[in-house]
Amino acid sequence: MRVIEVDPDFFSDICSSCGGICCIDARPPLTEKRAEILMSAGLRPDDIEHAGYRRLRARDDGSCVLLEDGRCRLHHLKPETCSAGPFTFDVANGKLEIYLKRESICPLAGYLLRDREAYERQLKLAVEKILDLVGNLREDELAAVLKIEEPETFKVMEIDLNDRHRA
Repeated sequence: MRVIEVDPDFFSDICSSCGGICCIDARPPLTEKRAEILMSAGLRPDDIEHAGYRRLRARDDGSCVLLEDGRCRLHHLKPETCSAGPFTFDVANGKLEIYLKRESICPLAGYLLRDREAYERQLKLAVEKILDLVGNLREDELAAVLKIEEPETFKVMEIDLNDRHRA
């Protein structure tokens, strides 16, 4: 298998090219560990709110508190769902369902659909980040997160969570 090295800022550049569309009204969930990491990097405690789950607060205009000049100011530390983007998830019947957002929501989705190797690399990262998130949220927090509608997506994979727990 050939390993492709990509400039680590490549996806960041694609992300910033849209000006942070996915950073509007997103309110990504935070595990306790991710909240601590972000606060150690300068996030203020009042930038985190609780509304069924711990999440980043949005400003009055709906933008994420981390969005600055069209980019995430803590891009290298951002929440798991942000790192997983443009992949998102649901959990149903003991299965983790992975979805890809439509290009109309995220320009990176279109790029990934045209570059299979980049798609596979980002999907692997997304699954890793989402599994970490799902495994580290309290059950009530995960239930609250799962109530969030994710329009304009299509399922690309599912993972049996019961098999993962037995391994």
